[in-house]
Amino acid sequence: MTLHHIDITDLTVSPLNVRKHGAKDCDDLVASIRALGVIQPLLVRERGDGFEVIAGQRRLHALTAILGEDALSQDERTALSAVPCLILAAGDDAHAVEASLAENIERLPMDEVDQFKAFTKLVKEGRSPEDIADTFGLTERLVAQRLALGNLHGPILTAYRKGDIYARDIRILTMASPKQQRAWWALVKDDEAYAPTGQRLKDWLFGGAHIPVENAIFDHEAAGLTVISDLFGEEAYFADAEAFWAHQNEAIAQLATCYRADDWSDVVVMDTGAYFATWDHRKTPKKNGGKVFIAVSNKGEVTKHEGYLSHAEAQRRDRAATGDAPAPKPELTKPAQTYVDLHRHAAVRADILGKGSLALRLIAAHMLSSSSLWSVEADPQRSPKEEIANSIAANTGQQTLEAERAEIATLLGLDEVETVLPGAGHYNPRPPMLDIFTRLQSLTDADILRILTFLMIESLSVDSPLIDGLGVMLGTDMREHWSPDQTFFDLVRDKQVLNAMVGEFAGTEAATANLSATAKVQRTILTACIDGTRNPADPTWVPRFMGFPKGSYRQKDVSQSETDGLQQIARNEAA
Repeated sequence: MTLHHIDITDLTVSPLNVRKHGAKDCDDLVASIRALGVIQPLLVRERGDGFEVIAGQRRLHALTAILGEDALSQDERTALSAVPCLILAAGDDAHAVEASLAENIERLPMDEVDQFKAFTKLVKEGRSPEDIADTFGLTERLVAQRLALGNLHGPILTAYRKGDIYARDIRILTMASPKQQRAWWALVKDDEAYAPTGQRLKDWLFGGAHIPVENAIFDHEAAGLTVISDLFGEEAYFADAEAFWAHQNEAIAQLATCYRADDWSDVVVMDTGAYFATWDHRKTPKKNGGKVFIAVSNKGEVTKHEGYLSHAEAQRRDRAATGDAPAPKPELTKPAQTYVDLHRHAAVRADILGKGSLALRLIAAHMLSSSSLWSVEADPQRSPKEEIANSIAANTGQQTLEAERAEIATLLGLDEVETVLPGAGHYNPRPPMLDIFTRLQSLTDADILRILTFLMIESLSVDSPLIDGLGVMLGTDMREHWSPDQTFFDLVRDKQVLNAMVGEFAGTEAATANLSATAKVQRTILTACIDGTRNPADPTWVPRFMGFPKGSYRQKDVSQSETDGLQQIARNEAA
């Protein structure tokens, strides 16, 4: 075979090439060739006026992809167009197939250790992991994973390459310290020891549910408890957590007894896992009644906090020291107080029956103060865009509600008028319910109904289907509250809908003339109708979406039966 540089335009893929699948999946080769050029020549043979590629069609596809890039300079294009090729001597097709098969079979991927060693050499020569990934078309994560093998204890790496260690365990061990790796390898080599693998290896390395021997406050050797072998060179763990706790709790009880014998006023053994918050306690010496608090972690670690009192107890002692009278003992126990409260509650509820005027005031008081048994909040009227919020503020209906809100707040004696009802993302401190109820008692029934009406309006959900029914019932005319604005037109994206609105607002001639125009053009026509540069066909136009019942430009949103029902409600209301 002889090596020649052949123009890429003279190369075609041979039908004898054995690689039939994945030939065009060549992103890794694109990155490599772009950085290093074609290192491995293509295997070709003469065919007619050109050459056919027996082996190397992925390299050919990668070169074609690179040469198709506009950013390529002329010098780069010329260099890459001359492809290094080994030309097979003339022979039969079987020889060509054998050559193609041999190259594809022999081209086995490098194993992880070989890749690690190669990448390490490149790093020593100043290449970054990012550079290596770009050059060979790999992910940075894969390069980092291979380089992490460099953290492994030498014998562990050798055993892995021989297949004596699972890949999952190698990945866990790359996170271990050198001391931990040597300790684990010692367990592997010890025929009488247990070397954990998989999830147990993670627990072995990072603690898991095991309790360190150093946390015991008893003599574990005398107790005869089994201890897992020295994992990290310095630490060991109890094999049986339940046995540990039996001995540990006994030792804690003995510790508490010793403290009490030493004249401490009290010893508090905290629940396991509970945290001793020093900021909730005051440092107090033993002679002034200080206590000992013993905290026990979930890992069995015992911490002694000597000479503390809770702030509440310290304050009680301060009051006693200054001669302040202690709080009187309650007349009733909690169960007795509950008994009295329930009977009084039942009697008062019965007396409210039939008193509608009083009930109206109670309803308003509960809504305003957000009783624990009521959940009434103002609808937040959220909008994703500031433009929508500004448009809503211009709606005359919204302005009317804002004025009413201010008057209702004045009636109630509230300083904050941003919202009358609590919630809706606002924090407005509320006076106690009894105070609100007292204020409501001084108002007329007409005022109470006015307040209740507004509270209902305030808490009416924006996306409630009830809005459509109420609009039909009330005969709400959107032309009295809304006028077209740029914000609405900008939010509509459908060109078909925009053209239909052009027909209604600007006229059928404008819609017909611009039927195939872009959405931007349709919006320009609609905008002209509101800024005075074009006379609208209907100055009081309202889009179908705004009507009651709500309409559509594509389909009927409300069925005929629903429309008839809503109209009947409206007729009944009018009657």
